[in-house]
Amino acid sequence: MTKSTRSRRLRYSVVMIAVIALVAVFVIRLVDIQVVQAASLNELSKEKRSIPVTIYGTRGSIVDRNGTELADSVTRYNITTAPRLVKDFEGKLGGTRVKDVTVDQALTALAKASGGDVATMRKNIAANPKSDFAYLVKGLDVQHYEAVTALGIPWIYKEQQASRVYPTGAATGNLTGFMGTDGAQAGLEYAYDQCLAGSNGSQTYERGSDGVQLPGSTVTTKQAKDGGTLETTIDSDLQYMADQTIASAAKQLQAESATATVTNVKTGELLAVADYPTVDPNNVDATTDKGAFGSRALTATYEPGSTIKAAIAAALIDQGRSSPTDQAVVPYSRTFPWGGTIHDSEFHQTENLTLTGILRDSSNVGITELGARLTAQQRYDYMKKFGLFEPESAIDYPGQPSMDYGTSPKWDDQTNINSMFGQGISTTAIQVASIYQTLANDGVRIPLHFVKGCKTADGKTIDAPDVQGTRVVSANAATQVTDMLQSVVTGGTLVGMQPISGYNIAAKTGTAEVAEGSKGYGSQRITSVAGMAPAEDPQYVVTVTFTKPQANKWSSGAAPAFRTLMSQVLEKYRVAPSTTQAKTYPSTW
Repeated sequence: MTKSTRSRRLRYSVVMIAVIALVAVFVIRLVDIQVVQAASLNELSKEKRSIPVTIYGTRGSIVDRNGTELADSVTRYNITTAPRLVKDFEGKLGGTRVKDVTVDQALTALAKASGGDVATMRKNIAANPKSDFAYLVKGLDVQHYEAVTALGIPWIYKEQQASRVYPTGAATGNLTGFMGTDGAQAGLEYAYDQCLAGSNGSQTYERGSDGVQLPGSTVTTKQAKDGGTLETTIDSDLQYMADQTIASAAKQLQAESATATVTNVKTGELLAVADYPTVDPNNVDATTDKGAFGSRALTATYEPGSTIKAAIAAALIDQGRSSPTDQAVVPYSRTFPWGGTIHDSEFHQTENLTLTGILRDSSNVGITELGARLTAQQRYDYMKKFGLFEPESAIDYPGQPSMDYGTSPKWDDQTNINSMFGQGISTTAIQVASIYQTLANDGVRIPLHFVKGCKTADGKTIDAPDVQGTRVVSANAATQVTDMLQSVVTGGTLVGMQPISGYNIAAKTGTAEVAEGSKGYGSQRITSVAGMAPAEDPQYVVTVTFTKPQANKWSSGAAPAFRTLMSQVLEKYRVAPSTTQAKTYPSTW
């Protein structure tokens, strides 16, 4: 073998070894890419082109008794971008041919179409220039969203979501509550969040290197689920009337706050629960009074004053310890052996009053003389059966007072007496309404409520309250007290109120002193009227309450609002006028 031949073979061997080594390197690299790193590289690649999108489950509506929406969800759009793709481009900007569209021109047009801010957009893009996601503008309605998409900017994308709106605004804001950035914040939104909330789903789509979504690439990975519909007993039209009525009256009386309720006697349904001041859930930041974020009618406790006397009278009759014509000698004031003293609101000579006259004139002294025929425990038990001293079982609403009073009264001598005319004990406006619903319903108390239940997306009704009625006093006792309360309107503390033509009204006033801590009772008052109509067959109960009025500190100041609201109720529901004269008993002897 010649030297040249050996040299050629050596070169050939070296070349072959090099080729084999190179192939081996490629094979090893290919195995590493396709096998060893396949999963991680696939995910990395997917992250570069596969874009996750949240599908929002729609939050359920809150509706009134007729299906009118009190709270609803509407579609809103967030406009996003991938900062690494933001650059000048060629094309049309809103239908106008522009050879070269700069980023500044695109952002300026986007801000004009959406109402957004260019500086904010630039800041969000610059925060992470190499990222695949940044918000440009949030919460666009359909009109603004369509204006944005018409611009044809290739590196902007939509993110669809639901936004909460409240069509009836402040009129029902005290009940619906509102949503915040951290979810449900108050009212029914908070109490029934589990029912109302939808569950979000997800999908992905593929995006090309130019940032444009690839057609047909969308894949749903999880289905969204809509929330249920919360059905209330509220009549939104009547709620608006009640809201306007007490707001106007509160301003005239210069009251700190006010409430109003309307109850269907036969069902215990609350048709209206109004508060002043109240919150507009569409503009929560405009409400400076944090107490207005909820409903004072449901959560605020106060000493009810003389509206409680109707319950004491019913208990006396139910126990056979008194009657409408039972006689009492009633001086202006009364002093007790333990040193306490009470008196009536206005000075008078000693009078001979019946139980009817005591209610008519709202005599503190008279009700304590007859009420003392019942033990403290008996009176306490009746008050509790009427709905006092514990939260309303059929109402789920945040902030209701616990009012865990136990099974026996813990009253000192003074409170034992004062409780008979509504001082020294705490109630809510709803609890006072419950007393009068019971009396109007022949002595059967139906738990007051304003939620029927929640209808889920699959048609089932959940969260329906237990509204089974319980007898508190006999039908005879309830009827006699209702008849006696007509005297309050025809000749008592409401005699100055203009009659509601064609209807017999049974009602009771209350003027309660307001405690000022260790200072005792001061000059401030809480005035109220609670009543029912038509008295011979009550269909509706109306209550109004005004806290710390300055222009008129007597219950007569609350009477016009009561009359206006009761008139609206009777007219709206076309209640037949009374066909008999008001039934009255002798007030004196």
